[in-house]
Amino acid sequence: MNNTKKVWIYLENGIFLEAKSFGAHDTSVGEIVFNTSLTGYQEIVSDPSYAGQFITFTMPEIGNVGVNTQDMESAHAYAKGMIVRNYQDKHSNFRAEGSLGDFLIEQNIMGICNIDTRYLTKMIRKEGAMMMVASTKISDKDELKKILENSPRIEDINYIEQVSTKKSYKHTTSIYNNEKFEYEKAHKSEAKIAVIDFGVKRNILNELVNAKMDVEVLPNDFSADELINRYKVKDLDGVFLSNGPGDPLVLKKEQEQIKKLIDAKIPMFGICLGHQLLSISHGYDTYKLKFGHHGGNHPVKNLKTGLVEITAQNHNYNVPDNIIEIASVTHTNLFDNTIEGLKYNDSPIFSVQHHPESSPGPKESRYIFNEFLSLIKR
Repeated sequence: MNNTKKVWIYLENGIFLEAKSFGAHDTSVGEIVFNTSLTGYQEIVSDPSYAGQFITFTMPEIGNVGVNTQDMESAHAYAKGMIVRNYQDKHSNFRAEGSLGDFLIEQNIMGICNIDTRYLTKMIRKEGAMMMVASTKISDKDELKKILENSPRIEDINYIEQVSTKKSYKHTTSIYNNEKFEYEKAHKSEAKIAVIDFGVKRNILNELVNAKMDVEVLPNDFSADELINRYKVKDLDGVFLSNGPGDPLVLKKEQEQIKKLIDAKIPMFGICLGHQLLSISHGYDTYKLKFGHHGGNHPVKNLKTGLVEITAQNHNYNVPDNIIEIASVTHTNLFDNTIEGLKYNDSPIFSVQHHPESSPGPKESRYIFNEFLSLIKR
């Protein structure tokens, strides 16, 4: 690794560490979390939901399949950094277009290696997700501590403004396009939906198109009144609320717009942050989990079918248990019994906390996108 330098890390619990850097040379502050996925490191680091976070990978070997354009989940990567045990600069994969290290430098993301990720993961699991600062330029512990103490916490920052699209656009790619499948000839759109972009993953959009929906992506500063008028004249059939980063409680403007859509009885479906915003907009505030759910191996029970689905997850916040006053629980997490899915009693609205799109992760939950189309048709 020609670009390797020393990197110094200071955590808010007072721990000071030294490691190696394989990404951008910088001084950066963010929240440290851990991810238990075995594959999909490029999809994870390019997921806008990780904006403001350092991702500690429990998989010890990272970088061995390189990176490629096709596996990007957004146009840019917004994570603060990747923390890995062993970084493999010499990738070996027929799909690779470059190394992970070069990609991180291009995206201005820090890469940290030669560090005990098992130790970090156990620490986060015991003490909870916390803020940290990493630097390839500053080695003094007290200086790093001062930087961290004077920096805003992740829950104080509205990362949606950074990751959301600035202009509306149509998304027409399906999960089959990359396999040279003639999607347009085989599928005819059966519903027209608006996707509110809080940091939407590209493969969520692919799944919506694959479920035979005409997808238009709108910025986070969307107008609910405009969507309601379009719904009345049958220029719109439903609204999807996307995943995204940060604390949903800070998104006051978005909550007010969603409340209008709820009152208008427009069919809606939310994933992750969208799931949380629907809860808040109904009057039930979210709370922060100790260390969140991040990985591709979380068992979720579908209470309607009784089946257990292995799911991909990425969230630090959760909806409260008393939301059962207005909604039925459809899915629960078998790790900690937290709510994973809701169907609202008096509205054509449902949502899930986990990620049903199959990239990265299992495919068991992809049926949920077809359920959205069925809801619209009903």
